[in-house]
Amino acid sequence: MGTTKPNILLIYTGGTIGMVKDFKTGALRAFNFKNILKRIPELNLLDCNIDTVSFKEPIDSSNMNPEYWVQIAEVIEKHYHNFDGFVVLHGSDTMSYTASALSFMLENLAKPVVFTGSQLPIGDLRTDAKENLITSIQVASLQHRKKPVVKEVCLYFEYKLYRANRTTKINAEHFEAFASLNYPDLAESGVHLKVNNEYLFKPNVKKKLAVHKNLDKNVALIKLFPGISEAVLQSVFNTPNLKGVILETYGAGNCTTEAWFINILKNAIKKGIHIINVTQCSGGSVIMGHYETSNQLKKIGVISGKDITTEAAISKLMYLIGQNISHKSFKISYETDLRGEIS
Repeated sequence: MGTTKPNILLIYTGGTIGMVKDFKTGALRAFNFKNILKRIPELNLLDCNIDTVSFKEPIDSSNMNPEYWVQIAEVIEKHYHNFDGFVVLHGSDTMSYTASALSFMLENLAKPVVFTGSQLPIGDLRTDAKENLITSIQVASLQHRKKPVVKEVCLYFEYKLYRANRTTKINAEHFEAFASLNYPDLAESGVHLKVNNEYLFKPNVKKKLAVHKNLDKNVALIKLFPGISEAVLQSVFNTPNLKGVILETYGAGNCTTEAWFINILKNAIKKGIHIINVTQCSGGSVIMGHYETSNQLKKIGVISGKDITTEAAISKLMYLIGQNISHKSFKISYETDLRGEIS
């Protein structure tokens, strides 16, 4: 591409950011994303070429699912060699799930994929959409010696760039909607865009991009609570074709030591169901064997999610089951840091 400006592809999947208010009715509707430059003329000031592609029907992020994740991955795969960076516009409610999934699906990614969105639509007077979008495009355009600075899937929201598979949506109302509690911010946008280079993911750039589209949805998420009944737990584990379960436990990975509880898990593991232990706490890590209440889990072969987020835990589980890994090596693969998702 010589000395030309970076080429950035904007991928609009849906969400508040691409909505305009119908001033007559007050209802929100999606606008044609090709007209984005009219809506945000400031984009013309950015030192890059911007192209756009939209989902035929914008998806409310509450309706997001792995089939759509594959669609996003395919758009990136199709345009990978013609663009220097990608910005994915997505509803904020499930953005952390989608962005985490994409981090596993795009192996050996050597270019930036930046997820962003907004709490208020572009047409709103007090919108956060413009800043989020402009800075996301700037992040996707960052180059050092003609190579992208960021080589991973990340999420930009309200002045902060995070590693995507470390994020969780923490607030439905504040502009600061996301947090990355177990990993430092990758960059912060102030008067200058300050990139924390030491925290950026360093992929194997010699390897070609491999796009994994086989995600297995035969998984479940169980949040423990004091008083959870044997019948409820058993009913989940009796689900036909169930292959994996994320178990959200207390604190550093603790749970009840009652015999019926341990037996249900033990029998499930014997049947070949993978069980991952993650913490209910927003931050911190599972340390199995630290207390008596997690020692038994360790003994029966429960996998430690360490400091992974629930969002990343679910997509990593779908991804690894889809990889057809032998039961023996599954635990090792899951407990291995693949894309910077665990410390």
